[in-house]
Amino acid sequence: MDEDYYKLLGLTHTASATDIQKAYRKLARECHPDLHPDDKSAKEKFKKIQKAYDVLSDAEKREMYDRYGSAFESMGAGGPWTARGARPRGDGGFEEIDLSQLFGGQFDAGSGGGFGDIFRQFTQGTGGSRAAGGRKNAGRKNHRGADLTHELEIPFVTAIQGGKIAMNVKRPGGAFEKIEVRIPPGIESGQTVRCRGQGEPGGGIPGDLLLTIRVLPHRFYTRRDYDLTVRVPVTIAEAAIGAKVDLPTPWGNIALKVPAGSSSGKKLRIKGHGLRTPKVQGDLYAEISIQLPDSLDDAALQMIRELTGNAPGNPRAALQW
Repeated sequence: MDEDYYKLLGLTHTASATDIQKAYRKLARECHPDLHPDDKSAKEKFKKIQKAYDVLSDAEKREMYDRYGSAFESMGAGGPWTARGARPRGDGGFEEIDLSQLFGGQFDAGSGGGFGDIFRQFTQGTGGSRAAGGRKNAGRKNHRGADLTHELEIPFVTAIQGGKIAMNVKRPGGAFEKIEVRIPPGIESGQTVRCRGQGEPGGGIPGDLLLTIRVLPHRFYTRRDYDLTVRVPVTIAEAAIGAKVDLPTPWGNIALKVPAGSSSGKKLRIKGHGLRTPKVQGDLYAEISIQLPDSLDDAALQMIRELTGNAPGNPRAALQW
């Protein structure tokens, strides 16, 4: 049964060239085999879509398809092309064709070629001009569109845990299209995410969209390789007496034990709560940061004077240039 190329692309027979291109670009993105690795039929479906676009996007092929259906390429004598080098006219007669214009100068009378060479190539099965034509058409179908490049800013949390980011991509003609980008966990600024099939449409296979990632800073967290550091605000009392404080991490809340007598800058190591990959788990370092109230009454100030007055030694004794 003949394939209905218009139906494959979701179009009617009156579709314009622009309609054909838009429909193909949309389907190529939705049906690309790379997006459906578990669907064994995806590759075959994608090939059919490519074939339909290859025919309908070519004005001459489309005209022949509209007249003879999807079998027009394999018709022999009496079909669109005849051994005498003629093609049918609209009135039922035939228009003479200069075969040297179709196949190049190799078939000129002075080249030693001639019709015998032509027929031998047509009757060589997968070889000869039919195979060459197939390779030529395959090359056209597989002509890859240009890649597009953009920068994408993502939150620090998404860079650590991974996730999905929605963004608008400007298409030819000025229109914007909203797409969803999958961000792998552990990505860093300067790395690239490749979105297959989201580039320029090309002649068959669309190009890719290459996104250079920029990770936005976090208010409390920083990263170094696989390890994370978080600044943990604590009160004077919590730092002096010791306490357990709630600490939100990428992998859930934990109870952090602040040892008595902790000073600002002290780091507490929490194993396995840094960046996590299938092969490596980093650590989380909680850096103590003593926070004073915005205002202190006289009684509180007096207590601090007494506390610091009783503290032995000079905390800046080792400070030097």
